[in-house]
Amino acid sequence: MHIIDRRLNPRGKSLVNRQRFLRRARDTVRGAVRDSLTSRKIREIESEGEVSIKTGGINEPTFRRDSHSGNRDHVLPGNRVFRTGDRIKRPPGGSGGGGDEAGTGEGEDEFRFVLSREEFLDLFLEDLELPDLAKRRLTGSDSFDIRRAGYTTSGSPSSLSVPRTMRNAMSRRLALRRPTTAEIEELEKEIARLEAKPRPTEKDRATLDALRERLVVLNRRRTLISYIDPIDLRYRRFEQERRPISQAVIFCLMDVSGSMNEHMKELAKIFFILLYLFVTRCYRHVEIVFIRHTDSAQEVDEETFFYSTETGGTRVSSALEEMLAVVKDRYSPLDWNIYLAQASDGDNFTRDNPQTTALMRNEILPIVQYAAYLEVSNPPSGGVTGEERATNLWQAYSEIGDAGGKFAMRRVHSRKDIYPVFRDLFSRRGVTARTS
Repeated sequence: MHIIDRRLNPRGKSLVNRQRFLRRARDTVRGAVRDSLTSRKIREIESEGEVSIKTGGINEPTFRRDSHSGNRDHVLPGNRVFRTGDRIKRPPGGSGGGGDEAGTGEGEDEFRFVLSREEFLDLFLEDLELPDLAKRRLTGSDSFDIRRAGYTTSGSPSSLSVPRTMRNAMSRRLALRRPTTAEIEELEKEIARLEAKPRPTEKDRATLDALRERLVVLNRRRTLISYIDPIDLRYRRFEQERRPISQAVIFCLMDVSGSMNEHMKELAKIFFILLYLFVTRCYRHVEIVFIRHTDSAQEVDEETFFYSTETGGTRVSSALEEMLAVVKDRYSPLDWNIYLAQASDGDNFTRDNPQTTALMRNEILPIVQYAAYLEVSNPPSGGVTGEERATNLWQAYSEIGDAGGKFAMRRVHSRKDIYPVFRDLFSRRGVTARTS
């Protein structure tokens, strides 16, 4: 069997040609996707979006005729000089002539096109070195649970319900009075006994003929009424059931002091995006709260969170206190599943460490589903990772431990280092959610 896929993409062009183009220009498109993260909001990460690439990145080789040899036929409409069959001298150098150049200087147009949601997420997650299971969880659609939904008369052999099928077959055989094996064996024994008599009487012969006729009828009836009929078959039926609707809130905390450069903020944004994608797979309604801090903290919008610059010291406890205030005001732990994602370069006032540790251990961890701390830094010089220096905040959080599987700490220098945090999130204990 040959299957020809003629489905069209949303823009009305061939899906096969679209995928062929993406494979050919994958490196260029991947770079464009990474560049688009600076302007794309976290909540918009799952929507389709327009990206632009240089036209030089989509050129493909083509065959051209040799301009110095061979004969060609040209159509010159509207001319009064040449007639059909005239031979024209080839221009020197193979050029076709023409006027002056249209302009001078260099320039290159941009080629803009729309990536679907699946294509964008696939390219975004490609170089993060996530395992296939994690990618499927992040790029998949709504999650469903499978539940039993009774029986059906059609299905695959693997879902055949033998007990229910045999019960239906027995009910049908009893209703139609299908002869049993015991009845036929008893009748055959009686016929054999009469046939074994040395001197059968006239009555015995009449009885024997009647028994033989009845045996023929019973065998025919047994053949017509099958032991198991197709109408007896019952298959277990399953239905997809959407997971119970629940709601979650993600608190994104980030140090925005002068020591946090653009590279660190980019790592933090990727971390927050991955957490958002993960949480939206477990909950139907997800909200995000952005809290930035230096020596003081405030709730801000996403634009201010990532792109506003601040100066001053770093006091992490101010961000935790602001989070607790927002939780008390809008997100009761009885109604919301709370996730905390914190990104920092590890700087903190030494005198603030005890209060930060106490807030995290005693007030925040008891009310959250999961808390993850990401310590971002610049790539090590020379590409060699030496002994990691324990920062003030890292030392403080190290005293907490994993808090029963609800707290994780990781250091990252590049995009591919972010996944270890989510290795814990994708574990069984990491995806358990309370029903709201």
